[in-house]
Amino acid sequence: MSKILIRGARVLGGEPQDVLIDGETIEAVGSGLSAEGAEVIEAGGKVLLPGLVDLHTHLREPGREDSETVLTGTRAAASGGYTAVFAMANTFPVADTAGVVEQVYRLGQEHGYCDVQPIGAVTVGLEGRKLAELGAMHESAAGVTVFSDDGKCVDDAVIMRRALEYVKAFGGVVAQHAQEPRLTEGAQMNEGVVSAELGLGGWPAVAEESIIARDVLLAEHVGSRVHICHLSTAGSVEIVRWAKSRGIDVTAEVTPHHLLLTDELVRSYNPVYKVNPPLRTERDVMALREALADGTIDIVATDHAPHPHEDKDCEWAAAAMGMVGLETALSVVQETMVDTGLLTWAGVADRMSVKPARIGQAAGHGRPVSAGEPANLVLVDTEYRGRVDPAGFASRSRNTPYEGRELPGRVTHTWLRGKATLVDGKLT
Repeated sequence: MSKILIRGARVLGGEPQDVLIDGETIEAVGSGLSAEGAEVIEAGGKVLLPGLVDLHTHLREPGREDSETVLTGTRAAASGGYTAVFAMANTFPVADTAGVVEQVYRLGQEHGYCDVQPIGAVTVGLEGRKLAELGAMHESAAGVTVFSDDGKCVDDAVIMRRALEYVKAFGGVVAQHAQEPRLTEGAQMNEGVVSAELGLGGWPAVAEESIIARDVLLAEHVGSRVHICHLSTAGSVEIVRWAKSRGIDVTAEVTPHHLLLTDELVRSYNPVYKVNPPLRTERDVMALREALADGTIDIVATDHAPHPHEDKDCEWAAAAMGMVGLETALSVVQETMVDTGLLTWAGVADRMSVKPARIGQAAGHGRPVSAGEPANLVLVDTEYRGRVDPAGFASRSRNTPYEGRELPGRVTHTWLRGKATLVDGKLT
């Protein structure tokens, strides 16, 4: 593999520097670097970050290849600046055995656009009644460390306790989809003023908050790790903040769409805005931004949830829940967190690379941009502004809530261990 010299990049948003890649590794970072025969990338002041890591991606394969495949999903990831993604277990068949997680893992290795780390199901078939083969999945070639029934809540407290106790033995983490099912029967959107006016079934904030409160106390009781998926309410923020102040080993994520969009958009009855958990109020959005800035919320995770056209182009009540997000995540974070002054680019690297890699134990990812480190990198044109056109997405699905919306920033280059997966905005 030839050498690559990235000239004049703002590493983590700092002063322009040169970065020299040799093979899979960063050889040097400094000013005035040169290397005979190196491919030169003129960064021109673009921001250079460690490759992004998504702890919450739905790749749909096996079973729903009409929505996404490991190939198309990882191509979308590379387009968005990601070098590693964690693939959720709600596939068909469910990723609740060593065989299925190894299949997903090997598909990721085969396609090579980013590293794919499967997430194992907590319970057999996501049915919430019997623990899945947690130990076998961990000992498999996939080396699973994160377990989640995402899409469904592990609502049985005894099952959740047993899962937390089990993963503690090998340093794993249970990622909870916090949704009390009895409180959300028939729910279509956030419970509040808008749902009352539209006559749609409401999804109360307490349905999320009650599960989070229970689970942080269970994690404290057994001395284990719990991760909260797609936290969406101001009340949830306060519970996590309290739990951390108490020393409980809890981490939490927020999605880009919950940092930007509100339930007011549901007035359009456009099913592209139907998502789980639902879009909340402006007050919730502001609380989530502040919590991400102060570290109460640890990371940004996309919850990339692709659906075929027919599952979204229908009446609201029948539409599937979910949005694609890998290719727009960094732009949304720039608009909501960087351009508002809430985070620096170093902070973005922490929330979208360093901490998700740490939580998921993704070796070689989320590392400093410095000599001797793996060359997992993304170059971002932060001055760019453009309208989102899903026709150009690498994802197989087009269910984005940002179609036609102007967003800042554009990923121009992505490198996975020194190999370019995206060059000048085009997949290699």
